[in-house]
Amino acid sequence: MRKGAIAAWLGAWLLLLAGCGGREIPQATQPGPIVAFGDSLVFGMGSSGGGFVRLLEERLGVRIENLGVPGDTTADGLNRIDELLELNPSVVILLLGGNDVLQRVNPDQTFANLGTLIERIQQQGAAVLLVGIRGSLLRDAFAARFEALAKRHGTAYVHDVLDDTFGVPDYMADQVHPNDRGYAVIADRIAPVLEKMIR
Repeated sequence: MRKGAIAAWLGAWLLLLAGCGGREIPQATQPGPIVAFGDSLVFGMGSSGGGFVRLLEERLGVRIENLGVPGDTTADGLNRIDELLELNPSVVILLLGGNDVLQRVNPDQTFANLGTLIERIQQQGAAVLLVGIRGSLLRDAFAARFEALAKRHGTAYVHDVLDDTFGVPDYMADQVHPNDRGYAVIADRIAPVLEKMIR
């Protein structure tokens, strides 16, 4: 095996371990679509089309319903949870919280809302892939809370998807949203976890 291939394999494996903290990854146990539910990062704002959701579709050869709405907070997610549940999903990629930070929502409320979202989704039988976001512009202040939330509810988990890209001009379309290169990094981090959930 070539050195480049070995490095790529090890990188994907390390991301998988980091994303799920060594825990067993929940798998889809019912038929239904894969749905990405969240804010502008799910929508793909800043990309030339589709962001990381489109890239995941291409890499894994699956269809993913994109329910990303720019500007949504975790409270907005709760307000439109029925739209998600009506699809009877098998797997939900849940990425919310960034707009809570920008709007200075109390973190306790943010994580209470995320917990309720996870519970509602799991009650319908879908597996959840929780995607972490940083809790401030300078550092990942939410890492421990996201990890605890994922452990408590038994979700798959991907650590701060903007780690090492946020604020780096080569990866950003603006001050908040990635460009195509940045979304490719996000897809790299989510893909190995999602693949384990659906295969």
